[in-house]
Amino acid sequence: MRFRLPPTWKSNKFRLIFIPVVCAKRLGYLTCRAVMPSEKFERVLVLKHINKMETDIPQNNSRAELVHSNEESTETSPSERTIRDVKIREWIMVFILCFVNLINYMDRFTLAGILQDIQTYFDVHNGKGGLLQTAFVLSYMIFAPIFGYLGDRYSRKNIMAFGVFLWSITTLIGSFMTNYWLFLLFRALVGIGEASYSTIAPTIISDLFVGDVRSKMLALFYFAIPVGSGMGYIVGSETAKAAGKWQWGLRVTPALGVIAVILIFFILRDPERGQSEGSSHIQTTPWTEDLKDLAKNKSFIFSTAAFTCVTFVAGALAWWGPNFIEKGLKLQMGENNVDSDSVAYKFGAVSMVSGILGVPAGSFVAQHLRHRYPRIDAHLCGIGLLLSTPMVFAACLSASYSTNLCFTFVFFGEFFLNLTWSIVADILLYVVLPTRRSTAEGLQLLVSHALGDAGSPYLIGVMSEAILNLLNKSSKNEWNDFKSLQYALFTTCFVEILGALFFLVNALYILHDKQKVEKAIQANSQQLLADSLETENPP
Repeated sequence: MRFRLPPTWKSNKFRLIFIPVVCAKRLGYLTCRAVMPSEKFERVLVLKHINKMETDIPQNNSRAELVHSNEESTETSPSERTIRDVKIREWIMVFILCFVNLINYMDRFTLAGILQDIQTYFDVHNGKGGLLQTAFVLSYMIFAPIFGYLGDRYSRKNIMAFGVFLWSITTLIGSFMTNYWLFLLFRALVGIGEASYSTIAPTIISDLFVGDVRSKMLALFYFAIPVGSGMGYIVGSETAKAAGKWQWGLRVTPALGVIAVILIFFILRDPERGQSEGSSHIQTTPWTEDLKDLAKNKSFIFSTAAFTCVTFVAGALAWWGPNFIEKGLKLQMGENNVDSDSVAYKFGAVSMVSGILGVPAGSFVAQHLRHRYPRIDAHLCGIGLLLSTPMVFAACLSASYSTNLCFTFVFFGEFFLNLTWSIVADILLYVVLPTRRSTAEGLQLLVSHALGDAGSPYLIGVMSEAILNLLNKSSKNEWNDFKSLQYALFTTCFVEILGALFFLVNALYILHDKQKVEKAIQANSQQLLADSLETENPP
């Protein structure tokens, strides 16, 4: 008859009664002498007592290793680790991932810092200017699920090294293109390389850490997004200004990419999937089954929908923000000669500071309130978007009147928007099983970019041109040019409100889906131990 271990296998009574029997058998004590009838009866009573523990003893969730001697174990369980328990090698791995994420977003937004120069060089208007970012994000989102599938099954380290090398070499080659459509092609190829890294890197962090330590490390990882974006504006505009050609602005990140490939290939370690949660034994399932499970995961669905709204707004502001403020400056008295590089530099600095403060602030508040308010992650993200909405609206209104006031509103708008970045990543990791997280990351990137920042730069550009044509029917002037882009950017405010609603709906399901994952991991752990004991103790 098959023996099944009760859920209370980790309880103290279990350790006092059952473990000595197992240990004694392993030492050969029970096999080196005859077993008397009274002893058989005693062992039967022990097993019966264990089976009754489920109703008598509360569950012990400790993952600490059972002690086989009188000495107490000093090793800290993963769930009890603090930031002080993180090993030096783990810190090095996190910093490598953060460095690559930094240059990833530097490369992505370098183009935005020199967009005006590129449009002048290729003689294209706002529509084709926005298409450069859209082509990049389209390839990025299409290949993200593919790399997610590969990341759940093959070496993540090798996949990331290949991806970083690909986007580095295509960025460099693209800087030498003199034809707009060839330049557009290479920007699309850059998206393929970047998809490999963005899909896989967060899952490595989730396999190294758990709980609040994971939240802190994710905050550090996503901290590189706004900082890298801001540095992209600065590096692109300042390098182009120093070299006298915009092409040189695209040749900085490829050099850093070579360093990143070396660090990934020779220093980074690929941990076992689910290692931090004690679920590294969970086997991967068919991709179709993964997709069906994710489609039923309401927390994943609504957090992805909300994050799509975040990327829509972030992509639109990042791409058109410097150009819009520059148009506003031209309308102000005494600002006829506007330095485009200076505007991009200031916008990048504001974006960087808002990210430096916003990303860790969101993670910090969530960690400190999570134990008292279990749904705080989704609520905090929704509140952040609601607070960001009036700031973005005010920034659009004030651009033609006061540059300093406009930058102030931009700072607070992006600060509240940045509260969501690390929290959304954390939500995905604790509502999805470890063996499906790369797939989930890939699908979230696909949807959020397809309906978010893939289309928002192009959509804003097309809308502004349509509005401009209507305004120019009466007269053509710089005021119409400014107002057309302003009206188009107002749409981001409505998208932010929609995203806040999605986050608030997500809060209704987040606890159920989180507990479902925890129970699945625990059930697999118990089944594995039961099978192991059955093998060692055949009937």
